[in-house]
Amino acid sequence: MDFGLDVLALLFLIAVLAGWVDVIAGGGGLLTIPVLMLFGIPPAATMATNKLQGSMGTLTASIYFIRKGAVNFHEIKLLIVMTFVGSLFGAWLILRMNPEQLVIYIPLLLILMGLYFLFSPHIDDQDRRQKISRTGFALLICPLLGFYDGFFGPGTGSFMALAFVLLCGYNLAKATAHAKILNFTSNISSLMYFMVYGDIVWEVGLVMMLGQFIGAISGAKMVLTRGTAIIKPIVVTVCFLMSANILIRSYW
Repeated sequence: MDFGLDVLALLFLIAVLAGWVDVIAGGGGLLTIPVLMLFGIPPAATMATNKLQGSMGTLTASIYFIRKGAVNFHEIKLLIVMTFVGSLFGAWLILRMNPEQLVIYIPLLLILMGLYFLFSPHIDDQDRRQKISRTGFALLICPLLGFYDGFFGPGTGSFMALAFVLLCGYNLAKATAHAKILNFTSNISSLMYFMVYGDIVWEVGLVMMLGQFIGAISGAKMVLTRGTAIIKPIVVTVCFLMSANILIRSYW
């Protein structure tokens, strides 16, 4: 497929915005997937290309958070491994089942999560009491989060952040930083599959990777400097938009 410079420039700008949104709240695919399909890229190639460019955003944010000391990589090795295992199983199962069966449940979960972020007094910049050990979180929760991302995907970043807030007692900025590491982990297993078996539009993917890099750096800086003030309203907005997007695509 041939794309002019004007189309590539637009896709670059969309990727910048998507990278910024995705680091802060997740849901960057809300912007990139419809645009890729709008320019005539087939659905399978759209998903593969989107995973390529989106992985750059999560990788960039992960490195930034680790370098700034927001995440201790050595403390979360087991979390990463178990998320990867869960994601591989989800990617394997998606070939044998129809993920659209989840459509009736995911919008409701996203709406409930958005309402929780909006009204809960526990979503703030303060750490709270931990309710589960790091090992327990790794063995029980991380495989489920990884599986969901490998099998279906929408809202993964927000689900991960919420799990860190509710179970580990992390403040919202810390939870978002840790969620991005696990999000990259689950993304990379899917990307490995697409690179072998998928149909990636490399010209588009590489241009959008550059945009994701820029957007992710900007978003990661805001997470650490502005915390709940920037994360909370964007998470709420993205949750409601993702719910509407899924429902419209499924039932309209």
